[in-house]
Amino acid sequence: MSSLLVCAQPATGRPEAFRTTEKPALLLKRLSTVPHLSRVTPASRLEVRPAPETVSSGIAEIDALTGGLPRGCLTEIYGPASSGRTSLLLATIAAATQRQEACALVDVSDAFDPQSAAAAKVDFKNLLWVRCDPESKKNPPRRRGDTKKFSSAQANRSSRAWEPCLEQTLKTTDLLLQSSGLGLIAIDLGDIPLEAARRIPLTSWFRFRRAVENTPTVLLVVGQAPCARTCASLLLRMEGQHSAISPQLSVRKRKIPEPAQLLEGLNLQVEFVRSRLERKPAQSDRAALETRAAWTG
Repeated sequence: MSSLLVCAQPATGRPEAFRTTEKPALLLKRLSTVPHLSRVTPASRLEVRPAPETVSSGIAEIDALTGGLPRGCLTEIYGPASSGRTSLLLATIAAATQRQEACALVDVSDAFDPQSAAAAKVDFKNLLWVRCDPESKKNPPRRRGDTKKFSSAQANRSSRAWEPCLEQTLKTTDLLLQSSGLGLIAIDLGDIPLEAARRIPLTSWFRFRRAVENTPTVLLVVGQAPCARTCASLLLRMEGQHSAISPQLSVRKRKIPEPAQLLEGLNLQVEFVRSRLERKPAQSDRAALETRAAWTG
């Protein structure tokens, strides 16, 4: 059998490279006859995966930046406290429920505020609220806004206290993804300590990503930092600037203002970090918007 490759030897007498004497099409045809290579499909014959369908996030600036949230994909939104991540979560749930889609919210830290959701026009008839309670009540885990410094041993104990709650979260998400009849599944990890959230194995996020494929479900994860990492098809980072207290909130007759009125407005910045979608963003990789802060406890 004649060889397909010949050695090109320069004037120095040493072999420099191997060059084929066959044309690419003829070479591929002959390689396809090899038993071990018959199942290999050339890259030129692979089907291009179409861009997934996107739906509105409920905020026009976010839709202009990303084109919307993709169905059948995992989207992750992260940012520090008061960055607008809760407002975006409520806006997304409200937009989905108003489209008459069945939605589920996995509330890991039991931080969901129904009054703020009602103000965001969430239709509770189309929302399944799953509350996960930590097992330990004597030593509560570290909460958002706690400025007390923890040692590494205390941080490990704090993160381990959330393990039963996170285990409930993973099991619940598996069951919700298997139902394949939901338009939106949101996982709120915003008030979970970063040490605990990073204990979720990457294999779980990969399993969620494969389970949501070829479904009309939007899988949304909200947290302080990226947890799903490369398993997320769309990654957004949010930042916020604390605004001054409204001058209209001067205390009169010692009346305490409503919590939702403590902050007048927030200047938010949203950064388009990464996208594994075929579609490119319509504008730049950043967007600015203003929103009214909602009290989340």
